[in-house]
Amino acid sequence: MTPEEALLQYFGMPSFRQPQRAIIDSILSKKDTLVVMPTGGGKSLCFQLPALLLPGVTLVVSPLIALMKDQVDALQARGLPAGLLNSSQTLEEQHATLEAIRARTLKLVYVAPERFRSKSFLNALPADAISLLAIDEAHCLSQWGHDFRPDYMRLGEVRKALGSPPCIALTATATPDVQADIMKVLEMRDQAEFVAGFARENLSFKVRKVGSNADKQEALLRLIKKHKTGIVYCATRKSVDAVAATIEPLAGSVIRYHGGLSDKERTEAQEIFMQRKSDVVVATNAFGMGIDRADIRFVCHYEMPGSVEAYYQEGGRAGRDGAPSTCEMLFSYADKRVQDFFIEGANPGKELIAQVFDLLCAESDENHEVKLPVDDLCERLSGPNGRKVNPMAVSTAISVLSRQKWIERFDVPGRRLKGTRILKLGQSGRDLPLDAQALAIKAQRDEARLKSVIDFAYASSCRQQWILNYFGEKDSEACQRCDSCQGRKQNANREVKADEWTLVKMALSGVARMSNRHGGDAWGPRFGKRKIIQCLLGSKAAPILDAGLDSLSTYGILKREGSAYVDALFESFEQAELVQVVTEQEFPLLKLTELGSQVMLGTSTPELALPERTAGKVAQASSKKVKKGQAPEGIEDEDLYKKLAAKRSEMAVATGKPAYTVFPNFVLVELANLKPRDEREAIRIRGIGPAKLKTVLPPFLKVIKEHC
Repeated sequence: MTPEEALLQYFGMPSFRQPQRAIIDSILSKKDTLVVMPTGGGKSLCFQLPALLLPGVTLVVSPLIALMKDQVDALQARGLPAGLLNSSQTLEEQHATLEAIRARTLKLVYVAPERFRSKSFLNALPADAISLLAIDEAHCLSQWGHDFRPDYMRLGEVRKALGSPPCIALTATATPDVQADIMKVLEMRDQAEFVAGFARENLSFKVRKVGSNADKQEALLRLIKKHKTGIVYCATRKSVDAVAATIEPLAGSVIRYHGGLSDKERTEAQEIFMQRKSDVVVATNAFGMGIDRADIRFVCHYEMPGSVEAYYQEGGRAGRDGAPSTCEMLFSYADKRVQDFFIEGANPGKELIAQVFDLLCAESDENHEVKLPVDDLCERLSGPNGRKVNPMAVSTAISVLSRQKWIERFDVPGRRLKGTRILKLGQSGRDLPLDAQALAIKAQRDEARLKSVIDFAYASSCRQQWILNYFGEKDSEACQRCDSCQGRKQNANREVKADEWTLVKMALSGVARMSNRHGGDAWGPRFGKRKIIQCLLGSKAAPILDAGLDSLSTYGILKREGSAYVDALFESFEQAELVQVVTEQEFPLLKLTELGSQVMLGTSTPELALPERTAGKVAQASSKKVKKGQAPEGIEDEDLYKKLAAKRSEMAVATGKPAYTVFPNFVLVELANLKPRDEREAIRIRGIGPAKLKTVLPPFLKVIKEHC
């Protein structure tokens, strides 16, 4: 039977996608094969179909019980001989599956990597019956991957124990470093490599910078209202519960999914979503691996993920039916501290691992056992500078000690608690055979991956292009769909007028004056964009005055232009790559690029997508005293201004306070000229702060909407 005949007979498909046929040919010719293919690209077929044509059994290593069950159920529904081996089965069911492997009555058997911890299980597998070893989610075996799982690391030894059958490793996201690690661990020889294009033509990637939880909630509700069906990823269980509770009244039935739920609760939640009984799931990254619901229209990262790999893999769960879909990150730099906590927890370091072992020895009973929860162990440990020890780091240290066979874990009877049994008696933690330098390098890699997420969020280039470049595709074109591409379409470059060049140079000199001079024309960053803009506008906020920025020659030089104009001016600078956000000293800082320095010094005069100077007129007009009943100068829409003024009078009467305490004249002028559609646009107007954004602004937005 040819692969085409098998495709039609077993899967009901008339033809292969690229490059499925070439991958299948590689497997059938018994070549080791590495496949990196985007989510929704058809990876599973690449090993399922050849499994049916090979003489023996294909052993599929899959990381999640729910995932392997879904795939086996789907294969069995087609009448195909597939089974699984995992801890959810009875011993009788496991023995029956092993017997079916020996008898070669099964063609595909899914196994969790944890099963290979047992040598007796490995010995029970008949090596001569295994025709192919397929490793799904193969990035899990690289410690440089975004979802490293130690149980995957032994798969190289497993392959040898099975007689070194041909191997196919598959993943949706792997940088060149991770690809090399996969091939090294599995000891692939003369392998065929298929790195299919990472681009997803139907996905629009967006980063929305938000300043508060209220902004996040508003943006999320807008996504749900527009796209209906989607996944909301949160960084923590607490965040999942809080977000779900917030959106439930407006989004209807919302599913929650995180590691704090029982296996049964998680399975039920996943089935409800897959059966389309609910259209929105709020989850941690524990949700999604193997989810193949085709009509997911949006994926929202409520907090920043820990890596670009995770962001792209999770975002790729949208639009698997090929229809247009959105992947949006709600970005706040303050969320970084959560990921910092996770990185610290995943990288305890040799010193802490040694401390944990010595503590376990000290706390053990006459049976060399410890029955204390992790929180109690943390209380007995001392962190640097007296800081409390990260409980995640203690849990990770215990896992490392278990893998080193210095301890073993067991279930404490009658309690939901894991106990620890000391195996290396009479030893000290300082004798642990761990490479401290390798542990430090891994922590640095994790930090570098998080920094890449932040760089991505601040990037002004095409989002899709940035991601493809990250994964090694250097010659891609701009997608024309992401927020960056759409912003460039709306704001085309134009020739800059003489008076505008003066403003551009003044603004760029403000960036330079708030930087460290490194010699020549280079300036190193010291402050973030918001603080630089505040300085240029002459803000009297405490952080500006405390830092002595009011003494700079550039302090307040753009005050007359208004905050809306200066904000838009800096957006055009980022788009033209005159300035760049970099993360140094744990903060996002703004610096001049080489081109920005040239523009500031007048040696380069490129076209720029500058905003129109309406705000300058507004600031000048609002600085003049206005007679009662007379509108200020510089108003482009006097009818709207009068309506806004009437609304202000109405609100002033209701509160019994002067009208200017509601909004001063210059705010009404900017509202009339700029016509903001929502809070996100209005917050840029000088005089509208977070408090008035929620309490005072809404009636004015309603007036603007009705007028327009």
